[in-house]
Amino acid sequence: MTLGIAVIGTGRMGADHVRRIDSVIGGARVAAVADLDLERASAVAAGIEGCAVHTDPAAAMAAPGVDAVLIASSGPAHEAALLEAFARGLPVLCEKPLTPDPAGTLRVMEAEQRLGRRLVTVGFMRRYDAEYQRLQLILEQGELGRPLMLHCRHRNAESPSFFTTEMLIRDSVVHEADATRWLLGQEITAVQVLRPRPTSYAPQGLGDPQLVLFETSGGVVVDVEIFVNCGFGYEVRCEAVCERGTASIGESGGLVTRAAIGASPGRAKSRPWGRAGHDIPQDFTVRFAEAYDREVQAWVDATRQGRTEGASTWDGYAAALVCEAGVRAQQSGERVRVELPDRPPLYK
Repeated sequence: MTLGIAVIGTGRMGADHVRRIDSVIGGARVAAVADLDLERASAVAAGIEGCAVHTDPAAAMAAPGVDAVLIASSGPAHEAALLEAFARGLPVLCEKPLTPDPAGTLRVMEAEQRLGRRLVTVGFMRRYDAEYQRLQLILEQGELGRPLMLHCRHRNAESPSFFTTEMLIRDSVVHEADATRWLLGQEITAVQVLRPRPTSYAPQGLGDPQLVLFETSGGVVVDVEIFVNCGFGYEVRCEAVCERGTASIGESGGLVTRAAIGASPGRAKSRPWGRAGHDIPQDFTVRFAEAYDREVQAWVDATRQGRTEGASTWDGYAAALVCEAGVRAQQSGERVRVELPDRPPLYK
């Protein structure tokens, strides 16, 4: 059976997923798209045979041949789309955040629990990145002993004009929140945020960069540098410091060049240094392209088999609680505890 998917939201992320489903992965087709911007939705669906175009997510989900839903609309629109999918019994791959705040995520989680079965996979694509998967395996198998610290860097060349200081946590560091929980198999119990002076290249009012500190239930300390106006590209790195060694990912990418600095080759011996460099991706769709491919393929394969795997609604809720604590820590300058309830049986 070919899985018919309704894609909700045809902006940058949604359009990329439409392309992915239509021409990269197997076992699925784009049966419908929905976006408030009808012209944009029509342009994204152009050339895809049998793809219905709508402005209403509910209408797209009701289109002929729809078996599952991929939600890539803006965060505030996720809750309504998720509840509509639940009402129709449709499996969902929802881009992060599940909802922008813990209250909305809790409502979604409670609605899914009432169904008595998982329908949602949350789009934390780093879980499908080859380097992250290798690091997770090293930590899980204990090759380097117990983990003690994680050092993380999350950088963007520049932020969009609408980006806010809170979004540093809710839209960016949310990835590190999930990756920390997944890599370590531990919960985040407290958050602190340190704020250096902002870069002069940040838009007015944006407190960029920041250093976010996580404490975990297993005693690991995690530092996250979030810097969304670094100027040179998109860079995500993580180093695990363990009892018997370290493991790093994201240290290089693409072509590496080495060259002498300055004048002609004939004078190279008189120069005391050279220059080395490698290509740096300019955005997340390049750095994590293969991870997105694997994520969507895994979701399609599981859905066709009647299974649900990957990050759950509970994982989305846990990440939302960490981000809520992070925003409070941003505003207060204090260490803020993360109050995480017991995990419901559905997600164990």
